[in-house]
Amino acid sequence: MNAFEFRPRLWSNALLGIAQILVWGGSFFLLAVLADPVAKDTGWSRQWVYGALSLGIFVSALLSPLMGRWVARHGGRGMLGLSGLVIAAGLLVLACAPSLPVFLLGWLVIGSGMAIGLYDALYAALGWQYGNEARGSITQVTLISGFCTTITWPLIAFLIEHLGWREACAAYAGLLVLVIWPIYAVSLPRGRGVPPEPPAKASTPGQTEAPDAKVFWLITSSFTLASVIMTVVSVQLITLLQDRGLPLAAAIGVGALIGPAQVAARALDVLARKLHSVWANAVSAGLVLLGLALITLNPGWAVVGILIYGAGSGIRSIVRGTLPLAIFGQAAYAKALGRIARPTLMAQALTPLAAGYLIDTQGALSTLLVMCGLCAINVLLALLLLPFRRAQGASSVSADA
Repeated sequence: MNAFEFRPRLWSNALLGIAQILVWGGSFFLLAVLADPVAKDTGWSRQWVYGALSLGIFVSALLSPLMGRWVARHGGRGMLGLSGLVIAAGLLVLACAPSLPVFLLGWLVIGSGMAIGLYDALYAALGWQYGNEARGSITQVTLISGFCTTITWPLIAFLIEHLGWREACAAYAGLLVLVIWPIYAVSLPRGRGVPPEPPAKASTPGQTEAPDAKVFWLITSSFTLASVIMTVVSVQLITLLQDRGLPLAAAIGVGALIGPAQVAARALDVLARKLHSVWANAVSAGLVLLGLALITLNPGWAVVGILIYGAGSGIRSIVRGTLPLAIFGQAAYAKALGRIARPTLMAQALTPLAAGYLIDTQGALSTLLVMCGLCAINVLLALLLLPFRRAQGASSVSADA
């Protein structure tokens, strides 16, 4: 296969985006539609039903470093194809679950599929495959997958309404089995398209490997905070806006603006490919802070605030894949991404419980103020990353991974 055939193409990126829509919709975003029908039908505690997602994210966090090492050695084509089968198996367990413990067991399986099938795994595979050219692929994939909830929530709701929640899980599992493996089989070529780059040596006199460890933890801390903020908004936004005085219909309408704002921001990234990812990360953190600050200061500014927040969040989805690649290079990318994902996902798993407690005990305003504080810290971390470029090597990350 010649070098041209290894270059990422629009049609293959479009297929990868469709695959991401389906696996995200059948895992991370599933309970947004499924939780109420499950709780009403079974009588299981709503808190435990929603908590099943935290369990799945936690399992994904535990497996993420293993995912990174696998991709670094073998690539991600087969692993990504397998993710659809694993998530489908988990959905079938949900469909047949006679009790809450079996339902939770299904989410353990789904969490395993999330570790090998969501963004981190795909980004690692694209970096392994295409090297520096992966940024274009990542941008195009996230541009398409930004329509995930727009497509999958109505689809799942339709299946539940006409079939029941158990049958909806089984039908969605069948969809994953039929679609995911073939998509990855045709959209990712076999073998590595770009030879792995040797770890770069320090370009600054007297520079040692220490900055690698420093930048690694700066990126990990920034990604963790951004993930916590995104999870709170995804899970608790409607509640926060209602507590701040917006009617339910208005709160839902404001929340619906996040998706279009994310997609618009990702589309703009296509026009700014020469902008280094450390700058994109800083822009993302600043927009998220500004958007949430507007919502906190005055609920009447919620529409403007959520559009600004959505733009920052959309850029963050791209930065999540491109920043580690730009800093560490192709050789260390997959392992570094797997290591970064573990603390990020663990924090994300705990966030719904922590945010719910804060809202119940301190109220929406205090919760929003705390979130703005986290955003401000993330802006500081993003600014601290600005001096770093790919001049640093990845040797310390590779050795620790």
